[in-house]
Amino acid sequence: MAYPFPPRQLKLLAIAAAGLAAVAAVVVLARYGFDLFGVVHRVLGWAGRAVALLGTGGPWVFFTAMALAPAAGVPMITFSLTAGHLFEDRMGVGAVVAAGLAAATVNLLLTYWLARWALRPGLTRLLGRLGYSLPNLDAADQTDLIVILRVTPGVPFFAQNYLLGLANAPVGRYVAISCAAVWSYTSAFILFGDALAHGKGGLAFSAGSLLVAALAATHFVRRHYAGRKAAA
Repeated sequence: MAYPFPPRQLKLLAIAAAGLAAVAAVVVLARYGFDLFGVVHRVLGWAGRAVALLGTGGPWVFFTAMALAPAAGVPMITFSLTAGHLFEDRMGVGAVVAAGLAAATVNLLLTYWLARWALRPGLTRLLGRLGYSLPNLDAADQTDLIVILRVTPGVPFFAQNYLLGLANAPVGRYVAISCAAVWSYTSAFILFGDALAHGKGGLAFSAGSLLVAALAATHFVRRHYAGRKAAA
């Protein structure tokens, strides 16, 4: 029997469908009495208060910290999930997303500059003591490295940025590819956190769907690059 999709794509579609079903289940539970949004609201409130008094410091303090703190290893998702909860009433969700994307972009540039120039001598010496040396990559390999790091789960955001700076990734390609990936995830997490915190079931479903789509896209990209490397 012929199938409209190859087995691997069917597996991915099944995973995506399961993700969408999970988001739908969250919305249904909230509608029929389970106060999931209330629980998430409290959790997001605790997280927001725990991030360096950002809730009381105001948007400038919060988004400045969002631009700077991930350079020291603070997870970017900490800011993305709490931004809407803290500032949507004051700024509007569109302005919160725009400020979040601007902060993420500043962090991309900051960590790149630190790794490629400001901290490079110290980081290079540290890698040498650990028995590692920086590879010399041609232009095609540098592009592949940027894409692979951005679509591979599990590598911390700050580590991706520092690795790419140390590898001398071309700044234009670094910014273009990184923004395409990071803006998608940051927007989805801000919308998802805001929707859950304010009980917006429809928006939560839409943001969850965007996250599922982003994960599916990264899976396709990883498989594409894995196939290219195997054929080379």
